[in-house]
Amino acid sequence: MASSSYTSSQSSSCSGDVAKTVILVFVVVGCLVTSVSSSGNFFEHFNLTWGDNRAKILDGGKLLSLSLDQTSGSGFQSKAEYLFGRIDMQLKLVPGNSAGTVTAYYLSSEGPNHDEIDFEFLGNLSGDPYTVHTNVYTQGNGGREQQFHLWFDPTKNFHTYSIVWNSQRIIFLVDSIPIRVFNNEEAIGVPFPKNQPMRLYSSLWNADPWATRGGLVKTDWSKAPFTAYYRNFNANTCVRARGSSSSSSSSSCASVSTDVRMDQSWQTQGVDANSRRRLRWVQKYFMIYNYCADLKRFPEGRPKECRRSRF
Repeated sequence: MASSSYTSSQSSSCSGDVAKTVILVFVVVGCLVTSVSSSGNFFEHFNLTWGDNRAKILDGGKLLSLSLDQTSGSGFQSKAEYLFGRIDMQLKLVPGNSAGTVTAYYLSSEGPNHDEIDFEFLGNLSGDPYTVHTNVYTQGNGGREQQFHLWFDPTKNFHTYSIVWNSQRIIFLVDSIPIRVFNNEEAIGVPFPKNQPMRLYSSLWNADPWATRGGLVKTDWSKAPFTAYYRNFNANTCVRARGSSSSSSSSSCASVSTDVRMDQSWQTQGVDANSRRRLRWVQKYFMIYNYCADLKRFPEGRPKECRRSRF
């Protein structure tokens, strides 16, 4: 991974007459972006897209649950499309024997040449650790898998899973600890997701042909329904303006922050010395698969981005 560095973004401030609203105007990859504050209510920010009543918004919009049974799984998606930003969500995963199930939490654009930034949580037998599967798709091509175990039980309590996506890099974080960095290596011919706005999606579904031990362990439907919970969604993001073309990368957009602090540090966020130490700790003790180290998979040489320095 390439060395991370902080870069400055051009910014200017403006004022308005709307009470209790602070508007920041800045330039990000040619987009005019404004940042406003709003609440992180699931009713406001998400649509339940499939699974009938297996997907539920509870507690006045503060909690969301997805369930899976032998008939169907369930899922939701964001109402807004994002072009760069920081997304945080707290999840409590399916407890007990979750073998065969997958809880997917990811950003994705649409179409055959889509971009995608993935967290997937692969269930396991009771007492065995979850596998956290990460991937980055650019222009329809993925194959950049890294997998991890966690240093805690993700079914006992809520934990925060975050994606930072700016023009320099993508950072995957768990409880603010970086577990993976995918740098922008366009300079050496590696595509990077930067033009296609993405929605946030999540789903709970049956993947027992492959999810647990390569499909050797199947879903135990006597344990259904399987349920995962979500809360404390927060987005500091650039949101594409309504009515603009989905193919336009330079249209005006409004960045809606669900954090009243309207923290815009994601625009230039990298990995400082303390974060690098944490990243190395995770990758040394908890990484179980890295496509860059899979020499049998790439007999003609590893992908270009794998030949750069680690961070």
